[in-house]
Amino acid sequence: MFQTDNFAVQAFVPESARNAQQLNVYIEGDGLAWLNRHTPTFAPTPSDPLALRLAIADASASAVYLGRPCQYTAGPDFRNCKPRHWTSHRFAAELVEAMDQALDQLQETQGVRPLMLIGYSGGAAMAALLAARRQDVVGLVTVAGVLDAQAWTRSLRLAALTGSLEPRDAAPRLNGLPQWHFLGEDDQTVPATLLDGFLLAQRPLTASGASVLVIQRLDRFDHHCCWVEAWPELSRTFAPITQRD
Repeated sequence: MFQTDNFAVQAFVPESARNAQQLNVYIEGDGLAWLNRHTPTFAPTPSDPLALRLAIADASASAVYLGRPCQYTAGPDFRNCKPRHWTSHRFAAELVEAMDQALDQLQETQGVRPLMLIGYSGGAAMAALLAARRQDVVGLVTVAGVLDAQAWTRSLRLAALTGSLEPRDAAPRLNGLPQWHFLGEDDQTVPATLLDGFLLAQRPLTASGASVLVIQRLDRFDHHCCWVEAWPELSRTFAPITQRD
């Protein structure tokens, strides 16, 4: 558990990560945010931590996992957590700051090294916002990612994320960063077409012609199926940047 200024952030770090040239940091989705359309949960710990299962399935030995603030916490570790932090403010500046501090602590404990940020669903928004503010991120990977929050809430007629930062606004600062975006063609929770606004905000995407931009839209995949089963192979497509020519 990393203790940041205002929130605790749960981490799972395998022993094998200590010797890795690069850390693949998996960031969890929004978790269990709502009991129903009008009632938020008491805590956002995911019932199915898909990002954790992706980290376990990662083909490398460098995968680590970060929950989001207020997930997996209780008692003193649940300090400062309010329902807004997993509803309207789920991508708020103070939560991005907490995750940024957790990444700093991760590097302190494991030895400073490049970071590949991998976000699932709402965790993709957090990964993009973090990548836009750090200098040690060598790649961004998203899985069924919420990368245009306004378009997402409008398309599904959800309550606007009024207290949150907008990943699309951070997109211009990601121009030139290697990126891999995986989307499910059958995803009704985060439709694949919602990636377009995020990519358009980065135009021109490859000013130098050297950037990596991979977009995979996978048939018969939805928001949950069949990422974990396919991940050992899919994760090989973003082999450590530090090992590339």
